[in-house]
Amino acid sequence: MTRFASIVLTVLICLVALGQFVQVITRYLLEIPVMGLEESLLYPTLWLYMLGAVNASRENTHIRANVLEIFLSKERQRQVLSVISETISLIVGLWLTSWAWDFTRYSIRVWRESPTLYLPTFYVDIALFCGLCLMMVFTSWHLFLHVRALFRPEPSLATSANIKEI
Repeated sequence: MTRFASIVLTVLICLVALGQFVQVITRYLLEIPVMGLEESLLYPTLWLYMLGAVNASRENTHIRANVLEIFLSKERQRQVLSVISETISLIVGLWLTSWAWDFTRYSIRVWRESPTLYLPTFYVDIALFCGLCLMMVFTSWHLFLHVRALFRPEPSLATSANIKEI
C-alpha cells in the first residue's frame, strides 16, 4: 500500500507541475494562454491535496503542536494524552466527514460542470469525502494502537533482569 500511495502521489504531483509549467510557458513566454488548463488542473490538485493528507494520516506524520508533552514525564501520561488527542481528532473528523457526505450528495444531485470545459465537478468534489473517510480509518487505527499501548502491562524490573540474563 505504501508503494501504491507513493506512485499515485508522484503521478499527481508530476501532472500538476507539468500543467503549471505549460501554463507559464504558454501564457508568459508565448503569450497564448491555454483556455481551461486551470480547470483541468483542479482535478489532480485536489486529489493530490486530499491523498497527501491521507498519507500523512497513514504515516501519523501530521504537524502537531505537542506542547503538553513537555510537561509530562512518564510514558503512561503521554499515552493518555495521545488517546485523548486521537479521540478528539476522530470526533471532529467524523463530524467533518458527515458534512463532506452531505456535500457529496448535493454534488450528485446538482451535477455541476466546470464553466469552460463543462467537465463534471463531481469527480473533484468526491475527493473530500474519500479523503476524510480514509483519514478516519487511519485515525481509528492509531487510536486503537494508543489504547492498546495504554493498557499493556509495564514489564517489571525482575522481568527485565531475567530477559537480560537470557
